[in-house]
Amino acid sequence: MFNRERIPQTRRWVVKIGSALLTRDGAGLDIDVLEPWVAQLSARRLAGHDLVLVSSGAVAQGMARMGWLQRPRALHELQAAAAIGQMGLIRAWETCFARRGLHTAQVLLTRDDLANRERYLNARSTLRTLLSLGVVPVINENDTVATDELRFGDNDTLAALVANLIEAELLVLLTDQDGLFDADPRKHPDAHLIAETRINDNRLDQVAGGSGGLGSGGMVTKVRAARLAARSGCATIIAPGRGEDCLSQLGKGAPIGTLLTPVQEPQAARKQWLAGHLRVSGRLVLDAGAARALCEQGRSLLAVGVKAVRGQFKRGEVVACVDEHGREIARGLVNYDVQDTLRIKGHPSSAFVGILGYINDEELIHRDNLVLI
Repeated sequence: MFNRERIPQTRRWVVKIGSALLTRDGAGLDIDVLEPWVAQLSARRLAGHDLVLVSSGAVAQGMARMGWLQRPRALHELQAAAAIGQMGLIRAWETCFARRGLHTAQVLLTRDDLANRERYLNARSTLRTLLSLGVVPVINENDTVATDELRFGDNDTLAALVANLIEAELLVLLTDQDGLFDADPRKHPDAHLIAETRINDNRLDQVAGGSGGLGSGGMVTKVRAARLAARSGCATIIAPGRGEDCLSQLGKGAPIGTLLTPVQEPQAARKQWLAGHLRVSGRLVLDAGAARALCEQGRSLLAVGVKAVRGQFKRGEVVACVDEHGREIARGLVNYDVQDTLRIKGHPSSAFVGILGYINDEELIHRDNLVLI
């Protein structure tokens, strides 16, 4: 089981720093604040650790350059602010890291990059190559081109999916709070910090609060992100970014912030992607026998167990598997498109040739391409 004593032995971290920790109360990037972060990150990188930085701040920097006092609500205004601010954001990180002899690489992602299998693998390969070269990738959501349908919605979620992508051992979500409390410390002075708990702790949904005005995330998004990261066996620390030498202390296993530990060991890379998939192309409604075969016996999904087919999907796309009550139980890469699936549902694989005139696979979804939710 993952605990703080294991943190000094971890090698690959994803570190997310929010807007509130990088800006002067919303008045643009604060280089004096960036320098200490770069010093800590560089120390870990030069010590041989793999580091990926997920940085907020592009919108805040764009707002400052344009003299806007309120975060825009319209998507096109957010995109404009991000386009204006991203230049200054990446230049600031590059300059600070270069002073310490480290190269950086800008990586902008949209949800679609991780929803498309081929682009997912391309992003994974690129990030792994950068890490092998000793480069520090600086990742942000590509707000300039993202639409409502493509947005991650917050950089906490993006950081968690990047952790899945590169098989990170630790996700560090730095915030302006001391961690996750058992009650809102702003309303309850006697609230206690949750130092460590497993990600399936029922308290987490009850104690997570809202977000501030500058950023788009809060404790709710951080708990959600921790659950996404845990699907690949990655632990998450929600840590206070205001303290001195925070990352170095965390690296020594110091009791800082809230440690949320996974309940399972890391999954295979393909199943990480399926579990973290934010968008599915269709839904398959399974009968009780098929649902039981998936959940209790680890079997592949056969067409004979499918009662209904919904949505539009092509062969190789991700579909959700739901039971007769509509509860999602799994996701997987489907071996037949929607038209053929409609024709073979409820039939054994021995009937495929007679129905379709061909057979690609005996399984509708092979167990190696399927992950339980």
